[in-house]
Parts: sequence; structure tokens; C-alpha cells
Amino acid sequence: MSESQLWDDVDDYFTTHLASNDEALEAALRDSEAAELPPVNVTAPQGKLLQLLAQIQGARNILEIGTLGGYSTIWLGRALPADGRLISLEYSARHAEVATRNIARAGLDKLAEVRVGPALESLPKLADENPPPFDLVFIDADKGNNAHYVEWALRLTSAGSLIVVDNVVRDGRVADTGSTAPDVQGTRTAIELIGRHPRLSGTAIQTVGSKGYDGFALARVLA
Repeated sequence: MSESQLWDDVDDYFTTHLASNDEALEAALRDSEAAELPPVNVTAPQGKLLQLLAQIQGARNILEIGTLGGYSTIWLGRALPADGRLISLEYSARHAEVATRNIARAGLDKLAEVRVGPALESLPKLADENPPPFDLVFIDADKGNNAHYVEWALRLTSAGSLIVVDNVVRDGRVADTGSTAPDVQGTRTAIELIGRHPRLSGTAIQTVGSKGYDGFALARVLA
């Protein structure tokens, strides 16, 4: 058995017993595939982790940067109370259309809103609305702008909020100090920003699974 097959089998086992998809989640995956969206959504165990983190936070307001087909949005939205709010920012209008349908089918359209456009244009507009601080920010968009997204997350959160940055290992390329790839440079800049910022306490975890070798960073906003 290959190493990657073993990772897949373990993910399948965890999914079956801890994070099984229901019809709304399965339909979100099917519709995303049918629409030929990139197959880069989080896995079911990762989605369940996001949901648990939001629940541990007691989150009432969640910001997601990078919607894709709305699969992670559904996991996060299900952690919210009935009067909670989730805003998800998506660059692609086509992706947002698929996500909006998936979110509505999951019964979360009263809680979750997808906003279309480049996130670095949507974020200043969101800040101008002076929303309540977000309790959790999930960053899973173009990796070259990760540091900018962390900076915006800091502006839109308060002490005790949690920032999650996905896909920070990049198949191990994050350790390559000589890499000029935008995704690596953007991720390294974000990690180093978290490490030195006086208002953040963070760590990063390496993972393996159905999405290969990768990982995520967690940062708690301090006073």
C-alpha cells in the first residue's frame, strides 16, 4: 500500500466515525465537482475541526476568506446560533453562485452571506460597515495574500478571537527559504507576521490526509 493510499484510508475511517457527510454536504461536493470547481475544499475531518473550533469559541460572528463551493461554509455555519452571522468572501462569481445554492440547500442562507469580488477590495468595505468583531476568521484563499488577510483579520477581530490559516505547509515548500513562488512567499510572510506580532499568539500544525501533505496555522488574538 502506498503512503498516500494509507492517508486516504485513515481519512475515510475518521470521516465514517467522526465527521460523516450528510446529504447537504454531499450535495455541496457533487455540485462543486459538476461545476468543475477546483477540488481543493477541506476534507470532512477538517470541516468538523473548523466547526468544533467555532463552537469552542462560542462564535456568533464568523468571517471566511475564500468560499469555493461553500463546503467549509456549511461546516462553519452549523456552529452558529440562530442569530449568528457568517460572511464569506469569494473572488469568483461562478464559485459564489454554486456556494450560494449549496448554502441555501443546507438551510443556512439566513445566517451565511457570500460576497463576490477580490477579498482585498471586499475587506475595506466590510470594515466600513463597522461590524461586531468576528470571533473566528478562516483564511483559505489565494496564498500570496495570506499576510494581508491576517492583517485584515486583526482589524476585524478583538481579544480572544481565533484566526485559522489553511494550507500553510505547501507540501513542505514553506521551509524553502529560497523559494520565489508567490504561495510560499505569502505563506512564509504570514507565518512570520503571526510569530512577531505583539497581538497574536500562534502555532502551525503539519497534516497528512486525502489532500496530501499540508497543514494549518492557528493564532489567538491577544489584548
